[in-house]
Amino acid sequence: MTSTPVCAIRVLLAAAVIGVAASPGAVAEGTIAHAIAMHGDPKHGPDFQHLDFANPGAPRGGTLTRALVGSYDSLNPFIVLGRSAAGVRDYLFPSLMARSWDEPFTMYGYVAESIETPEDRSWVTFRLNPDARWHDGTPITVDDVIFSMETLRDSGRPSFRRNYERIASVERIGTNGVRFNFSDEADNETALIIALMPVISRAYYGDHTFDETTLDPPLGGGPYRIADLEPGRTIAFERVADWWGADLPVFRGQYNFDTLRFDYFRDATTAMLAFQSGEYNYRFEPSASRWATGYDFPAARDGRVALMDAPHGRPGGMRAFAFNTRRPVFANRRVREALTYGFDFEWVNANYLHGLYRRTDSFFVNSSLASSGLPEGAELALLEPFRGQIPDSVFTATYAPPSTDGSGNIRQNLRAATRLLDEAGWVVRDRRRVNADTGEPLAFEILLRDSDDEKIALSFVENLKRLGVEASIRQVDSAQYRERTATYDFDMLINRWGVSLSPGAEQHFYWGSESADAEGTKNYPAVRDPVVDALIRAVADATDRDALVAATRALDRVLLSGHYVAPLYYSDTDHIAYWGDLGFVDYQPLYGQIAVVNSWWSNE
Repeated sequence: MTSTPVCAIRVLLAAAVIGVAASPGAVAEGTIAHAIAMHGDPKHGPDFQHLDFANPGAPRGGTLTRALVGSYDSLNPFIVLGRSAAGVRDYLFPSLMARSWDEPFTMYGYVAESIETPEDRSWVTFRLNPDARWHDGTPITVDDVIFSMETLRDSGRPSFRRNYERIASVERIGTNGVRFNFSDEADNETALIIALMPVISRAYYGDHTFDETTLDPPLGGGPYRIADLEPGRTIAFERVADWWGADLPVFRGQYNFDTLRFDYFRDATTAMLAFQSGEYNYRFEPSASRWATGYDFPAARDGRVALMDAPHGRPGGMRAFAFNTRRPVFANRRVREALTYGFDFEWVNANYLHGLYRRTDSFFVNSSLASSGLPEGAELALLEPFRGQIPDSVFTATYAPPSTDGSGNIRQNLRAATRLLDEAGWVVRDRRRVNADTGEPLAFEILLRDSDDEKIALSFVENLKRLGVEASIRQVDSAQYRERTATYDFDMLINRWGVSLSPGAEQHFYWGSESADAEGTKNYPAVRDPVVDALIRAVADATDRDALVAATRALDRVLLSGHYVAPLYYSDTDHIAYWGDLGFVDYQPLYGQIAVVNSWWSNE
């Protein structure tokens, strides 16, 4: 009896399920599948019916209303210009494949019903679902897919441009297939990044300008269409009753509300008052202090508002004071390290945060991707070639942010900061910290958008005063904040860099040298380090989970050693409050309940 190779079995099985003709050529070229995982196999096989966090029998109807702070002036989520309204990209525009929030990084069929890629992932082919339709009833075609890639690459946000510039050529395959051949700049993640690509209508944008802001509802092909909007104040989406994708396994049991609404408020306090009065019915609470003290109101006490603490397994990301190294005052690594000693987390947690947070000590905290101990094995092998280019501490010490006993006594930390500042040439004269050569004071401004961050920043500023450092705070509205951060017009800010359990291309956008001078990226500290660039590439090139973990931990160590940020804190629990009889599956998805709100429903 002859045996069939495993890869061939997978191809034949997938072909039988999705109706793709299996042939010796297809087996030789690549594996055709219903899904693709970054590493390993997808959790669900080709015959799965729905994701574990979705209820296929959920009732449909009702309204889910959420709040945001700020405003919007555009319905174009794909360009740098303007402030796009919430929900436009996610609910109007379909993507080639859809992500599951119960796996590190796995994509299932959406506009593309199948994916084919070779073992080295040097190219990827998608076969489109013949049922895929725009809201006007016209089919979503290969022409639309190619047009989307070219338009986003040429005129879209920097992240689109960088990702799609890795495509060397595009080929049509039959009537409903498209193949993307990758350049040498591509990595192991590129096939999945292309699978995430939003699809836009070639016909629609033949009559409408793509690279401008607009308040005209665009043509979509997703589960919702725009029903109503009041620019800057609210936007509402209505469920498309005959949406072609409703019965796809990746979506079955999701998008159950007839109406989704986002209301905008001037500030967090106003938004909270609106929730208490029932103006919106779902709230993710980001503030620990407000969660501890702000929910003692009648509707919460009598049960009309439900409160839920929902643990999650996603990385906490890095929330931190970010030093803009484009500013000369932060150019020296010792200065940046010294200033981190001015943040007393233990005191802040006890006095402002009700002890609900943990200190962040990694860019990938709350996951196996976080560095710990000393580097060894594959991680050490990745770092060894860079000895002499990175601090020796990467090899000899474990990073730990400065800590205190929480009493407010930080004299020991201030002494450590003083030594570092003195070594960097910043000395105290007349009780002011100044440059020893020029006499220029060590002074900077902290840019804030969220009023909840003000007391955290003030505690930092007060401690820095004891070092002779002149730090001030400037709070601006969301429009000013967006403009200034997009052009890096700030000294310091508080930001959070979110990460997944499968980091990759976004790390270039966060820390890559190319992104340091490109407007609209999240490389706020202006990291320009060839070692960081090399390790980001190692992360993206990882071919299995062990290699990914080793590369990510190595990257983590090098970023931490650069002291580009002063880490703040994180929580491994989401705080959710909601009005009325809302339902959800009693299941804890990997990325948490806030990631799967599209699977909730109304029982009213």
